Amino acid sequence: MSHFPYQDGVMHAEGTPLPAIAEQFGTPTYVYSKAALLENFDSYANACSGREALVCYAMKANSNLAILDILARRGAGFDIVSGGELLRVLAAGGDPAKVIFSGVGKSVAEMRLALSHDILCFNVESIPELHRLNDVAAEMGKTARVSLRVNPNVDAKTHPYIATGLKANKFGVAFDDALATYRTAASLPHLEVAGIDCHIGSQLLDDAPLLEALDKLIELIDTLGHEGIVLHHLDIGGGLGICYGEAGEAAPVAVADYLGRLFEKIDAWRAARYDGAPIKVIFEPGRSIVGNVGVLLTRIEYLKPGATKNFCVVDAAMNDLMRPALYQAWMGVQSVTPRVGNAENYDVVGPVCESGDWLAHDRVLSAHAGDLLAIMSAGAYGMTMSSNYNTRGRAAEIMVDGDQVHVIRQRENPADLFALESLIK
Repeated sequence: MSHFPYQDGVMHAEGTPLPAIAEQFGTPTYVYSKAALLENFDSYANACSGREALVCYAMKANSNLAILDILARRGAGFDIVSGGELLRVLAAGGDPAKVIFSGVGKSVAEMRLALSHDILCFNVESIPELHRLNDVAAEMGKTARVSLRVNPNVDAKTHPYIATGLKANKFGVAFDDALATYRTAASLPHLEVAGIDCHIGSQLLDDAPLLEALDKLIELIDTLGHEGIVLHHLDIGGGLGICYGEAGEAAPVAVADYLGRLFEKIDAWRAARYDGAPIKVIFEPGRSIVGNVGVLLTRIEYLKPGATKNFCVVDAAMNDLMRPALYQAWMGVQSVTPRVGNAENYDVVGPVCESGDWLAHDRVLSAHAGDLLAIMSAGAYGMTMSSNYNTRGRAAEIMVDGDQVHVIRQRENPADLFALESLIK
């Protein structure tokens, strides 16, 4: 995380010291680097330069309007999974013609909303969804562009909660059923078959499973072409991982290397079978764009020694950052202003009334109550998965641009949390 350096013994976000942010805005607070965000997005955009390709940011990773606005102005499209996410794209000035709509449970209202804004494509995941979308489009006098999310039964070798490409997962159309499902889609009068989609999982450190999935998609596209069902885009999904800094952690594949190998395979296929005719390639990166863009800034409330464990009790909790409790995810923890000596082994825990409320186990820290810690690589699936459990307001969000600091989300207060509730008179 090069945009969070130590300068004169103090961690900074770009050119801004984190203690100054904590002093002005309090904690817990998410702090993001604009430079890191642009650098990560550009790693995809530059690798796609000169090609018919679209980078659709998977906004479930972090859907703050400021982040969406920055990416939209950089040329990004968006991968959405709800009607609410589409409304966020529109509020941020994003182009609905660059939006793809994924997810297994699209409602009638969501389909109507997306059709009314003429989104690029629906990634459809079942035959019942095809029929529902056809009916909704007919009622509106429209034609819905669709691709099928095909489940290639490829093992992503990631955490089971974020693996999505196996037969046992709820996502997508089984590979063996895909041909028949495409035939159904092609027969429905208010659908236009536009492409094919695949997403096998998240936090992938090796691109071999993604390239294996691509081979299966190519096979299916060829079969469809022989039946007269010609696809115009190939959506290979997202899922590339980031480095969280755990000891022994494998380095993730570089974006440029992955896209280079993918384009090489696609180019060879098109040249051999289609006389070089291009096919648009779509990507759905999320974590690899925003994961290392942010930290969760938190303050130590107490250092609590125990018989078998020492606890570092901080003001951030599982409601602020759910990944450790949900996935047993390893998150880096660094002192914002490191001390020398008196280091102890701690579990970093929050104040929520759950034993599952922990952010990190077995970390060696030299710290005092009142010190600031940074939970590293917290830009993805941090704020978007946060909650108000224990009537805790969600954290503030700050975007740093050099030495400029921007509040991109105000901290919630208790009154905000029950403003929509009513007493029975």
